[in-house]
Amino acid sequence: MAFPKDQGHWTDDEKRLPVPYATAMSHFVSHLEAAIDGTVLPFGKLANMHNGRPIWVRYNLDKIREAVTPTEIAKRPPNLWRYRELLPLPSDVEPVTLGEGMTPLLPCPRLGGQLGLSQLLVKDESQLPTGSFKSRGMAAAVSLAKWLGVKRVALPTAGNAGGAAAAYAARAGLECFVFMPQDTPIVNHFEVNLYGAKAFRVNGLINDCGKIVKDGAERMGWFDLSTLKEPYRLEGKKTMGLEIAEQMNWTLPDVIFYPTGGGTGLIGMWKAFHELAKLGWLRDNTRFPRLISCQAEGCAPIVRAFEKGERFAELFPNAKTVASGLRVPVAVGDFMILDAIRASGGKAATGSESQIGEWMRRASSAEGISICPETAVCFDILQRMVASGEVKSDERVVVFNTGAAPKYLEALPVELPFVDKDRVNWAVLGE
Repeated sequence: MAFPKDQGHWTDDEKRLPVPYATAMSHFVSHLEAAIDGTVLPFGKLANMHNGRPIWVRYNLDKIREAVTPTEIAKRPPNLWRYRELLPLPSDVEPVTLGEGMTPLLPCPRLGGQLGLSQLLVKDESQLPTGSFKSRGMAAAVSLAKWLGVKRVALPTAGNAGGAAAAYAARAGLECFVFMPQDTPIVNHFEVNLYGAKAFRVNGLINDCGKIVKDGAERMGWFDLSTLKEPYRLEGKKTMGLEIAEQMNWTLPDVIFYPTGGGTGLIGMWKAFHELAKLGWLRDNTRFPRLISCQAEGCAPIVRAFEKGERFAELFPNAKTVASGLRVPVAVGDFMILDAIRASGGKAATGSESQIGEWMRRASSAEGISICPETAVCFDILQRMVASGEVKSDERVVVFNTGAAPKYLEALPVELPFVDKDRVNWAVLGE
């Protein structure tokens, strides 16, 4: 795909796009809505949560249907902002962007053959600007924060969100504070420092970091960018679902395997699918994929709640997993995740901690895709579900690769064998 020459700003051609893509047309948001009780809230003001729970962005879908068609969207530059009518930033406001393009949906015939699947695809989010799917949420959240007058943001992170927030805050000229567990992967330490954020290691888990952010909001004057504690990261992540639909010619896969920490992407995709159905853009507006929420056995609060038939998840004690993005012992959007899983006919399942490194190697070497630890968990679960018959051999299966493997140096230690330049033993090289 050809990308705009300048991915950091709108090009002149983009600025001349027809109404309402990049003109003074305001926006298509109708209101905000409390997820826990449906309370209607006004759009255009800073918002975090309502009654301690997340907030939805709602759109005037009739106006969107009149304003744009899938055919028109297909003619736009292949980036996140091609879906401008279904995103909350007013159309006359320039987004904060690092050129976040559509990520490829890659057929995986060799790995699929090993697993007994004829239609295995990987949605490779590692190709986004900050090396993970967190670019999507932060592009939207920071764009809205800047538009609404925020000067300072803060968030807890288990890894990739901190780097993405720091990068987009730097792009926007905002001050950024990041708090991370002290055993967060070293690459994430490097990222937040590189982008100029004020970053701190904390002797606790991500929820402990989150408490620092919450407690400091008034004293420090920062806006809380935590997962699902503001409405707009969800909208950025939603574009994963919009892209899948467009890339599959406005159809949806049978099953989606999604590594779930805070769950923003899973919730966002489910929201996207229903918005597309109401717009009438899907070829079958009644058929949705089964969502498989994948967690590591060392931190699986959503799985426990799902198995118990509960809508809210309890804090997972002593959370520990090398898949750092899944080390979220409590999620503020737990009920939204569980509602989506159950409505889809899917399930929540755990992958084996001991198999993470093996699946990173196996999947990456089979297809040349940089598979992260969180996605390795998905493949472990997928293999078991194929073996049990829960996933059929001819179903279209999409697995999300949410980040690039090199961001997790600690997850897969390696020491290469040594070759003496003066005494090469050719006999052993091919063993």
